[in-house]
Amino acid sequence: MRILILSRSPILYSTHSLVMAARRRGHSVRVVDHMACDLTILDGKLGVRYQGEFLGCPDAVIPRIGSSVTSYGAAVVRHFEMMKVYTVVTTDALLRARDKRTALQYLAAHQLPVPDSVFTAMPDNVESMLRMLGDNYPVVIKMLNSTQGQGVILGESLSAAQSIAEAFIRLREEILLQKFIVESKGKDVRVFIVGGKVIATMERSARDGEFRSNLHRGASSKKVRITPDEEEISLRAARLMGLDVAGVDILRSDRGPLILEINASPGLEGIEGTTNVDISGHIIKFVETHARPAVV
Repeated sequence: MRILILSRSPILYSTHSLVMAARRRGHSVRVVDHMACDLTILDGKLGVRYQGEFLGCPDAVIPRIGSSVTSYGAAVVRHFEMMKVYTVVTTDALLRARDKRTALQYLAAHQLPVPDSVFTAMPDNVESMLRMLGDNYPVVIKMLNSTQGQGVILGESLSAAQSIAEAFIRLREEILLQKFIVESKGKDVRVFIVGGKVIATMERSARDGEFRSNLHRGASSKKVRITPDEEEISLRAARLMGLDVAGVDILRSDRGPLILEINASPGLEGIEGTTNVDISGHIIKFVETHARPAVV
């Protein structure tokens, strides 16, 4: 099988892990920088050109699209979809999960538990929206385009949160205001799903003085068992988003498990290293059963 991985670099851990897993299973695999792909529509036919040559139709595409290049990366994935190439993550699923506001709207509308959250584009409305979250501080202020814990700030009081949120909005940043789950104690649970099954789980704990549990920010991690409820809502969330490969982040609260975020391109390094599970191998096996022979 000919597999194409869309990634900014072949040396990134997740990309390299997928390449090695594919080769171990006897597949031909190539890493292509999606930002260097040219998209063509000539004489009514779609094509993707890379480094001066047309790529043709591989049997499968595995998108590893970073948040900062979502727009063009999604366009490349859609081009392959229109060429009848199987993609592990569809464009619609990628965009739905990548947009924090859209993801929360979908989850809440389908009775999946999420932290209390409010949105506004008006600086004058910030105070009233903050009051809707209650009188307990801090509150979480997130830039909607943030990733890996960047652009996420704690507002320690009403006045502080209001000042920060209003400043972001005046800078034309879209934001989310979210209730801080004190009882989670700087911890969350990452549930990794492949093909409708939970493959691996880990608990991440923020370092001292930090509330964000992202491994990129120095958090620690360990294996963890999840409850049946946590497994159920994780699988439902991935299915709702249309994701066959997903990382679902859960906060353990007094209300029960809450879905914090769904990742359409979850990193592999932290969870493979923590759990010793060959997640890349699971992804390649899933691709083998779902890829369609390329139409040449």
